[in-house]
Amino acid sequence: MPNGSVFTGIADRYDRINRMLSLGRDGAWRRSVLVKLPPGRILDLGAGTGAANDDLGLQDVVALDPSPEMLHRNPTQRRVVGVGEQLPFIDGAFDAVFSAYVFRNLDSVPGTLAEIARVLCPGGVAGVVDLGRPRRRTAAAIHRAGSGIVLGTVGVLAGSAQEYRYLGKSLDKLPQPEEMFAGGPLHLDEVWRMGPLGFVYGALLTRR
Repeated sequence: MPNGSVFTGIADRYDRINRMLSLGRDGAWRRSVLVKLPPGRILDLGAGTGAANDDLGLQDVVALDPSPEMLHRNPTQRRVVGVGEQLPFIDGAFDAVFSAYVFRNLDSVPGTLAEIARVLCPGGVAGVVDLGRPRRRTAAAIHRAGSGIVLGTVGVLAGSAQEYRYLGKSLDKLPQPEEMFAGGPLHLDEVWRMGPLGFVYGALLTRR
């Protein structure tokens, strides 16, 4: 998982720009995962500035992020600077793990999944929402061209061209979630698609 430096320069406007880019749908995509998680103690993995806080409600939440600058803006009481590949928690510490728009920024997806499995209690559930390319080749080509233009323009206007160039490239970094989560330490229960052309996915995984 990156040390957070790529987000440091845009921490004060990252969530606001995400809402604009998603036409206000980023929260709904998060909620589609959160409503399927069990109650209890939850780890918000890659919590950033706390965009999911309102939807997490009164649950027992620990916020973890590699960027101190992002976490500083997160009002969650329990905040931990750390990375997904080396979670600083004991085994079985959480009933659920939630991760929104983080997996394509990880240094190691297998390493992070192994750590999530370790900190989940038996029967615990991990919920992931993230962005990628649509499954169909034609749709993926259209989305790649469109997102390149949009993210490039936003990066210039926000004075963060390098950061948004990185975010655009990250959409091609990982395989489709059905492949990425298969055969790992967690059982893949469900994957569903959202957003234009299906470039957003939600996934539920269980520790058996």
